[in-house]
Amino acid sequence: MAGLTGADGTTEADGSTERAGGRTEGSGSTVEGSGSTVAQAGAAVAAALGPVLEITALLIFAGLPDAWLPSLTATPQSAAALTFPVVGAFLIHHRPRLNMAWLMCAGGLAAGISDFSQALMFRLAAEGELATAGYLRFAGSVGWAVCGVTLTTLLPLYSPDGRLPSPRWRPVVALGAVALAAEMLRSVFRPDPPPSGYAFPAVIPNPLQIPALAPYNDTISTIAWTGIYVAMALSALSLVVRLRRADPVGRRQIGWPLLAYIGYIVFLVVGAFVPGLTWLSITWAALIPVALAFSVTRYRLYGIDTVISRTFVAAGLLAVVSAVYFGAGALAGLVVSGYDEIAGLVAALFAGAFFQPLRRALQRAVDRLLYGRVGDPRLLAERLTHEVRRADPAEALNSVVGVLRDGLAVEGAAVEVADGEPRYVESGRVGDEPREVPLVWHGELVGRLLVGPPGPRRFPAAHDERVLATLTPYAADVAHAVRMAADLQRSRERILTTREEERRRLRRDLHDGLGQTLSGMAMTINIARSRLKSSPDSADTLLQALRSGMDAVAGDIRELVYGLRPPALDDLGLARAVQELAGQSSPETVVEVETVVGVETVVEVEAGGDLGGLPAATEVAVYRIVQEALTNVRRHADARHARVVLRREPSALRVRVSDDGRGLPDGHRAGVGLGSMRERAAELGGVCVIGPEPGGGTRVEAVLPLPAAGPDEPGTPPEPAHGTADRTSF
Repeated sequence: MAGLTGADGTTEADGSTERAGGRTEGSGSTVEGSGSTVAQAGAAVAAALGPVLEITALLIFAGLPDAWLPSLTATPQSAAALTFPVVGAFLIHHRPRLNMAWLMCAGGLAAGISDFSQALMFRLAAEGELATAGYLRFAGSVGWAVCGVTLTTLLPLYSPDGRLPSPRWRPVVALGAVALAAEMLRSVFRPDPPPSGYAFPAVIPNPLQIPALAPYNDTISTIAWTGIYVAMALSALSLVVRLRRADPVGRRQIGWPLLAYIGYIVFLVVGAFVPGLTWLSITWAALIPVALAFSVTRYRLYGIDTVISRTFVAAGLLAVVSAVYFGAGALAGLVVSGYDEIAGLVAALFAGAFFQPLRRALQRAVDRLLYGRVGDPRLLAERLTHEVRRADPAEALNSVVGVLRDGLAVEGAAVEVADGEPRYVESGRVGDEPREVPLVWHGELVGRLLVGPPGPRRFPAAHDERVLATLTPYAADVAHAVRMAADLQRSRERILTTREEERRRLRRDLHDGLGQTLSGMAMTINIARSRLKSSPDSADTLLQALRSGMDAVAGDIRELVYGLRPPALDDLGLARAVQELAGQSSPETVVEVETVVGVETVVEVEAGGDLGGLPAATEVAVYRIVQEALTNVRRHADARHARVVLRREPSALRVRVSDDGRGLPDGHRAGVGLGSMRERAAELGGVCVIGPEPGGGTRVEAVLPLPAAGPDEPGTPPEPAHGTADRTSF
C-alpha cells in the first residue's frame, strides 16, 4: 500500500516507480511463531529499525548537494517506513499470532531499507564512489519489492481474518508478486542510460546491467506497472466483496481497511496528475496503519459509517464553499473593481448562504449512499406521515414501529405507551438489552422507544442520531394519540357506566321508594273512602296521614331533582349560587365569618364579566368545583381567608379558589374530591390545576372553554366596567 519510487530513484517518466501500499486488519490470524517473547522482541526490533532507517535516509537526503538531490525525497513509502512497523509491533505485543501485524512489520521494515539504500546510494555517488553506489541499487530494489507485495497486495487480500476471500483470489496474489518482481528485475538489470539528458551529474553504473534489454526497457516497465495497479485495484475489490457478504459486525470491521485502501488509491492517482498534491498520499499512507489498528481492536467502538459520513460532508463543504467563495470573490472583483472589501463581503455572504443547505444535501446524499432509501431521515419522515394518515392511532402505532425498524436497520423495534391501548407494540426482536429512547410530547413523557441490535444491512444505523432525532417526534405524537384514544375510550366507558348506574339508582328510588309510597297512599285512599260513611273519624285520621305522606313524597322528589342539577343555579344564577355556597346573600362582595375549630374563615367572592347564558354543563361543573374546593378549605385548610374568583372571557370561563391555610402536605396524593374536580374540568375539555398558593395556602384554578358566540347572541360577555376585570384578573 505504500507508494514507492523506482529502485533507481528516478520519477516514472524517467523510469521511476510508484510504491504501492497495503493495509491490514485481522481477528484471530494463525501465523506460526516461536513464542510470544521472541515475537515481541522481533517486533520491537522492527518497530525501532524501520523508523530509524527512514529518519537516517531523510537526513542523508537533506545533506545532499542540489545536483544530486532527487525531485522526491519523501514518498508514501517513507510514511510506511515510519508508521507500519510501530503499529505492527503494537499489535504483535497484544496478539503475537496475528499475521496481519507481521506483514505490517515486514513491509514497513522493507520500506525503510529501500529508502535508506537509495539515500546512501546518492550520498556515495555525490562523493564520487559511483561503483559502490551502483551496488546499493540492489538492496533498494529488493526492499521496494518486498514492501510493495506485502502492503499493496497481501494485506488487503488477507484482511481482516488472515484468509483469502476464496481460492479464486490466488491469481491476484500471483499477479501482484510477478508484476513487482518484474519491475524489480528490470531495475536490477537495466542498462545504463546515456549521459546526455541524465538527471544527475554522472551516471551511476549498474554492475549487473544487460545491454540487450535496452530496446525493451520501457515496454517491460509499462507492463509491470500495469500489473501492479491492476493487482492493487483487485485487492481493493476483494474488500468490497467481503463487505457485501459479511454480517453487520464484519461490515463495520471491514469498512476501516476498505476506507483506508480506497482513499490511498484516490490520493495516489491525484498526486500522479497533480504533483503538488503528493503530500496527500504521503499523509494518508501514514494514517493507514492507524485505521488498520482500529479495525482490529476498536471497530465496535468507532463506527466507520460515522467516519465516512463526516469525512464526506466535511470534504464536500470545503470544496463547494471554497469554490463559491473564490468564484463570488472573483466575479465581485471584476464587477466592482477597486472595492476589495466589498468583493470580500459579497463572497463571504454567498459562501455563508450556501453552507447550511449544502450541508443538509450532502448529509442526505451520504445517508442514501450508506443506508439506501431507509437512511434518508426526510424520506422516512414522509413515509411515516403517510402511514399515520391512513390509519387510526392503534394501527398507526404498528406502522410507526415498522418504519422505525426499517429506518434504523435493526433486528427489532418496539414502542411502549404509558397508559395506552395497546400498551406495547413490537416489530421483530428487540432482545434482552435494547436501547431505550424516551418519547416526550410537549414536555410530557408518553412512552419509550426500544431499539434492538443492528440488523443485516450495509452498516448498523441503530444509533444514528439523525434518524432518531427525526423519527422520535413522530413516534411521540402517535403515542400521545394512542393515550388520548385510550383516555377517550375509558372516559366513554365511565360515562356509560355512570349513566347506567344513575338510571339504576333512579329506578330503585322511584320503584322502591316513591313507587311503594304512592301504592301505599292509593291503598290509604281506598280505605278512607270505605270508612268515610261508617267511621268519619277514622277516615279523617287516614287522610291526615296521607297528607303527611304526600309531604314526604314531595321531599323525595325534590332530592331526586337536586341530585340532577343544583336548584340554586336555576333560581339564583351562577354568581348568586356561588355566593350561597360561601354563605352570602348579597350580589355584592360580602364576607362570611365562620368558626371552624377555633379558626375564623373569611370567604370572599368576586365575579367578572357576564355569567348569564352559560351552558348548563359549564354551570354545574363550576358549581361543583367551587363546592368541593370550599369544603376542603373548611375541613382541612385551617385558613383565615379564602377567595373565590369567577371571570368570563370571550372563549373561556376561569375559576379560582385560593386560601391562606396550611397548604398541601408533602407527598400528597389526590383523593376522590380533588380527582372529581379534575374530571369535571376534563369532561368539558378544560383543565383544573391544584397547587400551592404563593405565600402559603392552596390554589384551585380551572379553565373551562366556552363555545364561540356572535356579538348579538346570548351569552356574549359585555365589556367589563369600572375596572372589574382588572381587579379580578389572575
